[in-house]
Amino acid sequence: MSQETDYTEDNIRSLDWKEHIRMRPGMYIGKLGDGSSPDDGIYILLKEVLDNSIDEYVMGSGKTIEVSIQGNKVIVRDYGRGIPLGKVVDVVSKMNTGGKYDSRAFKKSVGLNGVGTKAVNALSHFFRVESTRDNKSASAEFSQGNLINQELLDDTSRRKGTKVSFVPDEAIFKNYKYRNEYVEKMLKNYVYLNTGLTIVFNGEKYYSEHGLKDLLEENINESDTVYPIIHLKAEDIEIALTHSKTQYSEEYHSFVNGQNTTQGGTHLAAYREALVKTIREFYGKNYDAADVRKSVVTAVAVKVMEPVFESQTKTKLGSTDMGGDLPTVRTFVNDFVKTHLDNFLHKNPETADKIQRKILQAERERKELSGIRKLAKDRAKKSNLHNKKLRDCRVHFGDIKNDRYLESTLFITEGDSASGSITKSRDVNTQAVFSLRGKPLNSYGMSKKIVYENEEFNLLQAALNIEESIEDLRYNNIVIATDADVDGMHIRLLLITFFLQFFPELIKEGHLYILQTPLFRVRNKKETIYCYSEQERRDAIEKLKPKPEITRFKGLGEISPDEFVNFIGESIRLDPIMLDKDMSIEALLEFYMGKNTPDRQEFIIDNLKVELDIVEEVHEN
Repeated sequence: MSQETDYTEDNIRSLDWKEHIRMRPGMYIGKLGDGSSPDDGIYILLKEVLDNSIDEYVMGSGKTIEVSIQGNKVIVRDYGRGIPLGKVVDVVSKMNTGGKYDSRAFKKSVGLNGVGTKAVNALSHFFRVESTRDNKSASAEFSQGNLINQELLDDTSRRKGTKVSFVPDEAIFKNYKYRNEYVEKMLKNYVYLNTGLTIVFNGEKYYSEHGLKDLLEENINESDTVYPIIHLKAEDIEIALTHSKTQYSEEYHSFVNGQNTTQGGTHLAAYREALVKTIREFYGKNYDAADVRKSVVTAVAVKVMEPVFESQTKTKLGSTDMGGDLPTVRTFVNDFVKTHLDNFLHKNPETADKIQRKILQAERERKELSGIRKLAKDRAKKSNLHNKKLRDCRVHFGDIKNDRYLESTLFITEGDSASGSITKSRDVNTQAVFSLRGKPLNSYGMSKKIVYENEEFNLLQAALNIEESIEDLRYNNIVIATDADVDGMHIRLLLITFFLQFFPELIKEGHLYILQTPLFRVRNKKETIYCYSEQERRDAIEKLKPKPEITRFKGLGEISPDEFVNFIGESIRLDPIMLDKDMSIEALLEFYMGKNTPDRQEFIIDNLKVELDIVEEVHEN
């Protein structure tokens, strides 16, 4: 018989606002992370502060926002109306306090629950807010949500507005660092959605004249578009649309009130439906929806009064109504697309002809692949039932409506020993493992047919659930986990080639990573240090004198499950795979995977010389 646990008044505890946020940060900012992923907590902190400045611009105050990130310190300065001076402390330290509860002041605000800056305050080692208005200024300084200083200036020459400075708390965010690439993408999205706004980041200006059209131009090369980008806009809605010549699946960028809804929601579902319906009616043909949307690259932004998101991080819209006297989101989006896209196609017959030819091409390709696709799907179903290639996790996109999806991870590894170690040490709730059998095929230059014919690719595609669109992607993070040797590097390259060739949007949207695993273990009787580089090994030897035991890991299979848990848990190190916006995917694949062997040899030799120079310099010092 189990022993009963006492349950008395002593077990009841009340947490104040900052204690609750610090104890349950995931409720407020999603996953923590270390900055290697664009949805890690440190970027959510920045976004929460920026959203307030953006709302000021939307309300007609402050055309410039200045952002500075130096090391771990973030500063955001706007030139809006400024926080009412008597409420400077309250709005950043009292829950459910803010001006956005008054819909007359903020009709279509991003943040409506009065939590954002309080979470930033509570999760920061240092937090300072300054507000200037009517030639007066008030400031307050906090540490971990605790007020440590405040002051009021009766006379100041500072320009009106609000300045927020913070340093995320390393006790919450372990070994983190801001990556400029992710910050820049966030800031660019803000200016695309707020034409006329200037954001200055570390001295560099971001500005957009054409909104979502500029966003699409940033994400697809003009040479890869089937037709010039269609850009349509009205009050509370904007879309930009084209089709890619080379991309196989669909690519969507969706926004609500300036928030990038990476998981879509009611507005995106309505837009996808409206796009197919309008195209069918314009051409008078009942085209298959998959053929209409195949290779589409598009963006949609709507403004909703008092939006309801499915989580605090606002990645998915749950609202079904636009608010006020407006119709449902579905009706509003459908009516706009039907009217404006239909008018555009009638006025631009050349573009209409190119769209129809693209649809017919997609239809032909689908029919050609229909037989092999059915066999491949049956094979994938049977294989999933009878083999161990995929060790799934309990949480994935189709089963949840909260931020646990952000933590969902698929490790792609090679060999039974490596996959066995990861499988035994993983978090079964959020981490899955897909085991390759040997090196994957070099898919460069091949058609989509190979994805269905090749068992490894077919099963990987099925595991990820990305055949038609990445909108249904089952794992937010796809991590290539291979040995840190020549064979492991080759497998990485072949997998990256596969994703670039057939699913580039996975990389564009920041879903693909390389797992860093330690090269060395340095230990004595008291302490063990895992080292990811030669320099870290030397530092560890210096720290653990005299003569510690040194182990060189040759492969993932050599690392025991008990040790592996250190490398895929809280201390996981990931290198994100990023695309240079100025490099076309076709040119990238041609250089690294094509038949230009002499060019690659020259590139390797030149970079090897640079590496050797660095090593020699380190040894000399």
